[in-house]
Amino acid sequence: MRKIIHCDCDSFYASVEMRDDPSLLNLPIAVGGQPDKRGVVATCNYNARAFGIHSAMPMSQAVRACPDLVIVPPDMSKYKTESAKIQAIFRDFTDLVEPLSLDEAFLDVSECTVSQGSATLIATKIRDRVRREVGITISAGIAENKFLAKIASDWNKPDGQFTIPPGNVADFLHSLPVEKLFGVGSVTASRLHAIQAKTCGDLQRHPLTELTQRFGKFGIRLYELCRGIDARAVKTNRLRKSLSAERTYQRDLPDVKACCDELKILVEDLDKRISRAQCRARIQQRTMKVRFSGFETTTVASAGTTTAYDTYEKLFNQAWQRQQKPVRLLGVGVKLAPPDHDAQLGLFSTEP
Repeated sequence: MRKIIHCDCDSFYASVEMRDDPSLLNLPIAVGGQPDKRGVVATCNYNARAFGIHSAMPMSQAVRACPDLVIVPPDMSKYKTESAKIQAIFRDFTDLVEPLSLDEAFLDVSECTVSQGSATLIATKIRDRVRREVGITISAGIAENKFLAKIASDWNKPDGQFTIPPGNVADFLHSLPVEKLFGVGSVTASRLHAIQAKTCGDLQRHPLTELTQRFGKFGIRLYELCRGIDARAVKTNRLRKSLSAERTYQRDLPDVKACCDELKILVEDLDKRISRAQCRARIQQRTMKVRFSGFETTTVASAGTTTAYDTYEKLFNQAWQRQQKPVRLLGVGVKLAPPDHDAQLGLFSTEP
């Protein structure tokens, strides 16, 4: 039986800014870009969330919701420094740490002997040290697997923790909304609701054969997760599966020519990122993202291993045909194969 902790900093960027400037403590603040430059909210504190503000919201919309919102420009170098301190605290308890981002990670403390091996007490010690040494708060979820631990970490936010003992898993899942399951977005949730599956308890009444018929391979995952089954191990080296470059424009790009001019810059940026990540041999798919002036977003992809400009130009033209409207955001990217596929990728490719 594994003992997994999911640690998640509370409003990380905003918490660091409030720590450094105590005058912000009781104000609604958002870290992100300026509204007149089409900035978005990277994160916000809980005072701002009371107004309905959330991550990825356009900053102009956030300001309309809260006219007194204090906007703080992001300082990524500072956040990375603080993240390193937090990760170091995690590794004082276990070497099995899987960072998910700067502000969250999974920890496998199954072999940790601190506090008589109690994962709940270990999580408390971690949170106390982060508060004392870094000056911000962190929430934690404790369970027998990653799926349950991640759900639990959100249960008593902010500055709290929640444990799901193995004997309580069935009761906990019975009334858990299906929206909490990994991979269930609004579309899948609607499909589940249509078969009278609004909670994990409801979903458990549907056999595996039915779920695979309706949802394909994802049906197997639904069948397992609604029962609390998750065999994924904590991985200390997370594998990069994709890489991208995108830009939101201060003024809409009015036509195809303007978009293609910007597309050349983005493709050059993407190539530089691929080179830095040393993952060119793993490219297996190229992706294109376009967001139009009305916030309609579309994506296009094609299989292949090269990142030539004309490849992305073709993808953009496909995307453009879907709306043919001014563009506010362009994004180019690649999907990557696992490293053990490197030798066969592109071996006999004649693609330009």
